[in-house]
Amino acid sequence: MHLSTPQVQSALRVARAARAHVRCLATPSSSKGSFSQILADGPSLDDFIADRVPERVVLGNKNAPRLPSYLKTTIPKGASFARIKKDLRGLNLHTVCEEARCPNIGDCWGGKEGMSEAEGKKAATATIMLMGDTCTRGCRFCSVKTSRTPPPLDPHEPENTAEAISRWGLGYIVLTSVDRDDLADGGAHHFAETIMKIKQKAPQILVEALTGDFAGNLEHVGLVAKSGLDVYAHNIETVEALTPFVRDRRAKFRQSLQVLEHAKKSGVRVTKTSMMLGVGENEDQIMDALRELRKSDVDVVTFGQYMRPTKRHMKVDRYVEPAEFDRWKQVAEDMGFLYVASGPLVRSSYKAGEFYIENVLRGKSAERRTKTLVADKALETNAQS
Repeated sequence: MHLSTPQVQSALRVARAARAHVRCLATPSSSKGSFSQILADGPSLDDFIADRVPERVVLGNKNAPRLPSYLKTTIPKGASFARIKKDLRGLNLHTVCEEARCPNIGDCWGGKEGMSEAEGKKAATATIMLMGDTCTRGCRFCSVKTSRTPPPLDPHEPENTAEAISRWGLGYIVLTSVDRDDLADGGAHHFAETIMKIKQKAPQILVEALTGDFAGNLEHVGLVAKSGLDVYAHNIETVEALTPFVRDRRAKFRQSLQVLEHAKKSGVRVTKTSMMLGVGENEDQIMDALRELRKSDVDVVTFGQYMRPTKRHMKVDRYVEPAEFDRWKQVAEDMGFLYVASGPLVRSSYKAGEFYIENVLRGKSAERRTKTLVADKALETNAQS
């Protein structure tokens, strides 16, 4: 077979190109020389020591705000922390402290140095999460697992939780739960039953319930509010304008206000809510939110820094300085809130607030008992005269 001249030239070009791409073991790397040259041309050890480096290599996203030093916490440890964690695992209880990756877990569970076991438990605070560890909602700030069809409720959970808490030796306990929109009552009866059983077994324990909005069903809110709890908490999380972008679409700012207002009207002594800062809010929006909370007769408000749990969650808009948290604390106190906890690491169940609320509640109980005794004495005196 005879090839024409153009065909021969084409075949030669293909052969040369193939040889150019074939690399034998002895073929020197084309990048090796250039890399060596880069090293030779770069700064020397003496330059680094003398801090004469012309450029610094920055890893990660340079545009994202850096985590300030005041938001960095130590690794949880201590005897009280280890005991509580062991107890929880043995009792098969879930805590929002772990599920939501709270930065205060070491502080709240650790108690204080030098305490006895009983004193450590008394000083420690844990927030027990009822109805499982899987939520039916997907808020953009929360790291709790989500599913449209979470596992069914454990019918023994109210009894087991009450028994565990009564034996635990705590003076103040916080109960919360995932949202259960898959249930007809949102889990209200389950929540209320747990509180009633705790009060039956250990009436001296003060109980705070941090609930969802029960899809705005005020009958279910009233059921929990009248179960014997001491503090009814429900978090608005952020200002009204940002609610659709921060919380699940089923959660609404006005709906949350109605929940808090109805809980107070149902006879709850103290109502409580929490707001995250650093998600894009401005001062006017925070002031509007505080005014609405006072209109709803909310007693306690807490402010904390939003911290992104994972890269799948919404980004931090800014890191709020401690001085600004102090200012909002003063503003809220001046507006008439019973108690305000405000700081970068403060969360809705932060133990410092609970110590104060515990004293307030015990003070209110003593005041109520005194008024009752005075009234009884007055009736007795009138009857004798």
